[in-house]
Amino acid sequence: MGTSDFASAAALSPAPSEASRRLLPWLVAVAFFMESLDTTILNTAVPAISEALRVAPLSMKAVLASYTLSLAVFIPISGWMADRFGTRRVFASAIGLFTLGSLLCGVSSNIHLLVACRVVQGMGGAMMVPVGRLTLVRAFPKSDLIRIMSFVAVPALIAPMLGPIAGGLIVGYFHWRLIFFLNIPIGVVGLVMVYIHLPDYREEKMPALDLVGLILFGSGIALLSYVLEVFGEHTLSVREITSMLVMSGALLCGYWLHARGLAFPLLDLKLFGIRTFRAAVNGGLFTRLGIGGVPFLLPLLYQTGLGYTPIQSGLLIMPQAISAMCMKAIMKRLLSAIGYRGVLVSNTLIIGVLLALFSTIGAHAPVWYIVVLAFFYGGFTSLQYTSMNTLVYADIAEHDTSAASTIASTMQQMAISFGVAVAGLTTAFFLPNSSYSNPVEMIRGIHKALWVLAGLTVASTVVFASLKHDDGQTVSQRKILHPDG
Repeated sequence: MGTSDFASAAALSPAPSEASRRLLPWLVAVAFFMESLDTTILNTAVPAISEALRVAPLSMKAVLASYTLSLAVFIPISGWMADRFGTRRVFASAIGLFTLGSLLCGVSSNIHLLVACRVVQGMGGAMMVPVGRLTLVRAFPKSDLIRIMSFVAVPALIAPMLGPIAGGLIVGYFHWRLIFFLNIPIGVVGLVMVYIHLPDYREEKMPALDLVGLILFGSGIALLSYVLEVFGEHTLSVREITSMLVMSGALLCGYWLHARGLAFPLLDLKLFGIRTFRAAVNGGLFTRLGIGGVPFLLPLLYQTGLGYTPIQSGLLIMPQAISAMCMKAIMKRLLSAIGYRGVLVSNTLIIGVLLALFSTIGAHAPVWYIVVLAFFYGGFTSLQYTSMNTLVYADIAEHDTSAASTIASTMQQMAISFGVAVAGLTTAFFLPNSSYSNPVEMIRGIHKALWVLAGLTVASTVVFASLKHDDGQTVSQRKILHPDG
């Protein structure tokens, strides 16, 4: 939450040593790895866990959405916490809390306890990833961001490769609780690396935390996510749902009015006046609403619909991670040659088409067809994520990096949470409760849900089209040829 009225956080911390600078991206990658591994393992194990806890498979979306919702609620204070207490202390506390939450999830005996413990995990993750990303932005120049962000993503992409396979093996040969226990040794290693190599950036003076803003914003998005979840299960009347939607809207509008008149709000909405930041955040919101629910739907399609085992389902998802790693090698050259506007507009359309093609996977679809789709989808989504994440900082001043990172991370996780809820909602809309055990009806419902997600994804091209051809030059290092040479 740094502003021009406060000293630069970078100036108040000694420059990291050369050894720490080399290891810093790997340290942040540990955090990314933990989150990615936890999510991808859990997605593959959704049918098995739902059976063990005696709930419908679609009810498991509460376990997935509660984590990302917790991130969205608590990420807004991550920037303030890092500036106030220092990146090293906050990052270490976040890893510790995430590891504790993993342990508690592993010993949960019912879905309600599991959801509550996922919230604890989310509280740790809310500080972990955005503070790690903020540290990278402050430690490296903008011209290195694409290279550094891509490098950080490569180790993290190992998790989606290992996650589905590990999840299938654990469910098939061990116990689903081991899924959460795997985070414990990774968390311990992360804590050791933090205290040795993480720079301790902090602000010398900080305004008071905007508690009113936190209550208004956190309550608003929590209530909205809850409405999306229960609406899909038809457990509330139309009047009750409408009342909660109105209340959620009132809380969020209240935050907007509150933030406008505050010098140091929880989320600095003035940053949306910057075109590149606005396009990256708003476009990312719509894109993630579309693709955020895909990791939840595909394991259901493969296992419940097509009858594949958890291990087979994990192998079918694995090509996405392989392709994503391959894309990192050419990503900077693509952005340099085409620019952010060209990449984001065209790439978003391609992802929408691929989502629609996933809806053609039926009982007789050959395995090679599923693998090819997964490979292309993984590569293009990797390009999309890195492009949106780096464009956020293209025109952000040094003293606003904390505020920009907080808003971008909050909107990102909020969109993923809503994406899972929307995926479950649309599937449930097309699939009556009595059809959950009918593979043919399950496939049909998921296919229709994928079409809805494809439409949401394509809609984000309208936002990216507002960019200019030379936007993001400071990050992509693109050379613009003018008529005068």
